[in-house]
Formats: sequence, structure tokens, C-alpha cells
Amino acid sequence: MQVYVFFVVMADVFSSSSETVIQRSVDIPLKGNTPQENLEEFYQLKKISQFISEHGFKKVALQFPDELLVDAVAVAEELQRNTNVKTYILGDTSYGSCCVDEVAAEHVGADCIVHFGAACLSPSTRLPLFFVFEKRPLDVEACASSFRELHQDTQSHVIVLYDVNYQHAINDLLALLSPEYPNLVASELLVEGGRCYSHGRMEGLNGERDQEENCQVIHQFGRRICLKAGLSVVDYRMFYVGQEGATLRNFMITWNRCMFCSYDPVSMTARTESVIINRALMKRYYAIERAKDAAVVGILVGTLGVADYLGIIQQLKETIHGAGKKSYVFAMGKLNVPKLANFLEIDIFVLIACPENSLLDSSEFYKPVVTPFEMDVACNKNREWSEEYVTDFRHLLPGGRSHVPPSDQQDGDEADVSLITGSLRNQNLRSRDPVESSFGSSVVLRNQTLTVSNPNSAASFLAGRSWRGLEPKLGETAVMKAVEGRRGIAIAYEEEGTSS
Repeated sequence: MQVYVFFVVMADVFSSSSETVIQRSVDIPLKGNTPQENLEEFYQLKKISQFISEHGFKKVALQFPDELLVDAVAVAEELQRNTNVKTYILGDTSYGSCCVDEVAAEHVGADCIVHFGAACLSPSTRLPLFFVFEKRPLDVEACASSFRELHQDTQSHVIVLYDVNYQHAINDLLALLSPEYPNLVASELLVEGGRCYSHGRMEGLNGERDQEENCQVIHQFGRRICLKAGLSVVDYRMFYVGQEGATLRNFMITWNRCMFCSYDPVSMTARTESVIINRALMKRYYAIERAKDAAVVGILVGTLGVADYLGIIQQLKETIHGAGKKSYVFAMGKLNVPKLANFLEIDIFVLIACPENSLLDSSEFYKPVVTPFEMDVACNKNREWSEEYVTDFRHLLPGGRSHVPPSDQQDGDEADVSLITGSLRNQNLRSRDPVESSFGSSVVLRNQTLTVSNPNSAASFLAGRSWRGLEPKLGETAVMKAVEGRRGIAIAYEEEGTSS
């Protein structure tokens, strides 16, 4: 029986020396092999086999996070034995492991993808999906006790959010708390464009109560939340089950007007989140000011699988151009400091990624990395910084709930003062054709006095370099026949012989 292990070679390997690559260490949580008798329960092999057989798939890509790769071969062998299909293990992902790597799956001609472990639940459009989450342990009694301590008012309106790996235990938690808290609402996993399964059923966790009441339904981040009629999200408190990380940070940034409490199932501790979100928003506002000062913007493609990523790239290019800035698009896989340090002419980068990966801490980078929403705030004069924060770039597109059309008026006379440098900056740096004046050359148009020159453009930066790349010099270089080059390695070419 053959098992195909498909590793995607990442571009960051070529951005470092060979010695650095060899000595590089990767922090992966240690996990032993799952016993053979537990593979079915942990990875839901029967449900996966049923999914494959129902659709007649022949090639299946299995995407594992690093910590679950230890069981990859055993899972692949079981699926091949049960369904007689070819399985390909995606040993590395092009971007974050929470996103479905459709590009790697298409390289092997896979018919569908089975994604294991934590997932951001971002919608994909190319291949059928099947999600299998980990079944991480949760002490339901301890979690319910912590919930009661944090919410002593039983009439409180609370939304229960959770990491996808604890979805299997949420029904048991609701069974303990719902009789005491009539206004308790739990989110339900619901993925657009794919079938989502985990350890348990996927119907609504509050199905019976939703049918009895008229609810306001919210679909966001792969979750469905039913609120009572007449109430909005800001009227609820949030209770998150899971460890601190990208998922919780994404929720807190998006619903920053809500009070958050969290319960960590590993340490079995609960706390109220308060100061962290305020500091995070201050950092994001600083990033927006840096984006306003920037003249050259680098658009980083951080996903090739999330739906509508091409649409947001085009919209960003138009918005940045409308603000008089220059933009360049980069596709470089997983980001690191050495990669972005190669482009010193870029003033700021904007990352297009899933909601959980877009909030990148760029403190170690030489230039800031912002989100599409922050860049839109900086370049779109019709959008103002408010309490709303958007991490899902699809909401910024036309038809999205947070779409704000750009202004059609390009008024070059409007200027303000940078809060970072203290200097005067023009909100529209777009060069405009000079207007002829009949009053002679002594009269200077007011617009010309406010237009800020851009000495740091990419072209100026390139012109100032001592080496500017290979020049073709067409017609100036004599044509020569190709000759055979040296053989061997640089330290000892074959024709040089050996030194005594």
C-alpha cells in the first residue's frame, strides 16, 4: 500500500543561508502516536470514509497541522483501506495551518481536502472540504463553575464562543448552564461552501429555542449566532472557551465594545479580558497613521484559498492609487523578517489573509504590516476610524456589510498634519496635470504648494542604488557563441587539478 507524502517547498528556505536552514529549529508541541484503537474516534474515520464514498472521490488530500503529523501515515492507510482511494499528506502548508491549502491540493490533482485540527473556517471555493477537529479534553463541571463566578447575574445576556477543538463538549456545557441562565446563547459552527463535521452533530446547538423565538441571526467567522429580537451584539457579554491565541484576539478586536471573559481548559482558569483589547486598538490606530504617511505600499498575498482574495487585491490597488500612493503586489508564502527586509523601498505592507492571520504583530519587522481595513481607513476619505473594526476582508468588498465606496472627488487642496512626524501631508498625492495660467509665471497655484514630493518612491530608491540589476544594452553587446563552462564545485574545479 502506497502513501503519498507531499511537501510544499517554502520560499523562505531560499531567503537564508544553507547553514541557517540546516540549523533552524521549529517549535512543535510534542505528541505521541495515537493508539490504533483510538484513531477512529479521534479522527472520525468512518465519517470521512462515508463522505468520500458518497461523492466518489479518487484522490484525497489530507491536511494536518504540525502537531498531528505524527498520525498522518496511520490515518492515510486506514482511509485507503476503507475507501480504496489515493491519499496525499500535505506535509507543509503555503500559509497558516488554520486555512485550507487548496493550492497544494491542486498540485497533486486532489478531488477534495480533509482538514484536521484547528481551523479559521474561512470559506473556500475550489474544492469540497471536510473538517475534522481535535477532541481536546474539557472539564465541563469546572468550566460551568467558572462561568457562574464570572456571571453572577443569571439574567445576563451571554454568548458562548469557543475554539473549534472544544465543540464536542459545548452541548454538555449548555445542559448545565441553560436552566440557570435563560438568556444564554451559544454559537454554532457553520462553514460556507463546504461540509463541516467534527465529533458530534452539526445542527444548531439552540435549535429548539431558535424555532420558538424570532431571532436576529449573525453569520461571521464560520459561526452562526442567534440573538434575541431587538438586541444586538453589543448587548451581550462574551464567554470564550479555549486558550489565548489568534481566535480569541480576532473575536475581541471585532466585537471590541463587548465585555469578554475566557476560560482556559488546559490551566482550568478563567479571567476577565479588559486591558489587552484597549492596547491592541491603540497599536492598530498607530498603524493607520503610519499607513497615511506611507507613499509606497506593498500588498502581501497571505492566502490563495480564502474566497474573494483577488477582489480585495484589486480593490486595494484602486484605493491606494486613488490616494496617490504606489502599490506593488508580493506573493511570498509564510512571512518572516528577512523576507520583508529585502524591500526597503516599501514604506508599509498590507497583508491579505484570513481573519485570524491578518492581525500580525509587526513589531519585529522593519516596516509595519497592516490589515486591508486599516489601509482602507488610511486611503478612503469616506471611511472614518470608529468603534467598528473589520478583520474579514470580504466585508469590505461591494455588497459586504462594511463596504464604503471611495470618494469620487480628488481634492488636492485638502491636507492635514501627520500625528507621527508632525509635518504637513497631503491626503491626495496623485500627480495632476499642470494648469496653465494667464497671469504669468509669478503666480503659483495653491495646489502646487501643498503637493508633497515623494523622494522615497520605488523608482527614486532604485536610481540611488550603486547596483541596479542587469542592464540588457540591446545592440551594444557583441553576440558570442556559448562555451562549455567549468565542472565541479568552486573550491576545486576539475580542470584546475589538485594542488600538492
